Amino acid sequence: MKTNKVIDHIVQWLDAYLGKSGLSGFVIGVSGGIDSAVTSCICAKTGKPVLALNMPIYQAKDQVSRSLAHIEWLKKKFDNVKGYDVDLSPVFDQIKDSFPDSIQDGMTMANTRSRLRMLTLYAFASSHKMLVAGTGNKVEDFGVGFYTKYGDGGVDISPIADLTKTQVYALGKYLGIMEKILTAEPTDGLWEDNRTDESQIGASYSELEWAMQYLDSSQKGPLNERQKNIISIYKKFHTANKHKMDPIPVCRIPENLK
Repeated sequence: MKTNKVIDHIVQWLDAYLGKSGLSGFVIGVSGGIDSAVTSCICAKTGKPVLALNMPIYQAKDQVSRSLAHIEWLKKKFDNVKGYDVDLSPVFDQIKDSFPDSIQDGMTMANTRSRLRMLTLYAFASSHKMLVAGTGNKVEDFGVGFYTKYGDGGVDISPIADLTKTQVYALGKYLGIMEKILTAEPTDGLWEDNRTDESQIGASYSELEWAMQYLDSSQKGPLNERQKNIISIYKKFHTANKHKMDPIPVCRIPENLK
């Protein structure tokens, strides 16, 4: 991969899209992970205003510290970046108090956290006339659908969604993203037990990338047991989450009925 040229291409793409939109800059949620670190840095390289938001909801301390440290790094490196620390824990508590206990299962409340962050990003974007930049990579967005519908999947633009996780890490190293972000285990940050993405999915991102490439390939060789298991995991998530990746179904009314 021509890393520097890929970065330049995304920067130019962002700048052109922003110009056509008539808006002023980018809002992005910074989690302390590699995807948001790389995306926020590339957005900042456009020279346009960037708002980087840390939005903890009973977050693990290491996630919060990485997020805040990255925002400070961005602000020192780019004059066009402003950082905000928005603790959403009290708001999340109010939502929980409003919900009946019967719907407060783990997955529902994890997705509610993500949607609360989306609401916050769009509040800042609306007030400042900006675009919300998504942080999903290719495997998450188009492979296994590992994101929350109308949560972290609710964005205006997706700068890195055509890049695998491995490629995002390569961009991160080139951009000088801090080592503790580069070496942190990927996590969606939606669970109080700080569970990793791999523990939830059952496969690493490199394994999922392999499965995605294998299934797209016309030439398929024999597989060992682990590879068969990875293919099974990939297909299970892809099928279950296809509703996120496909356009919203529209019931088309026949003209003779209108």
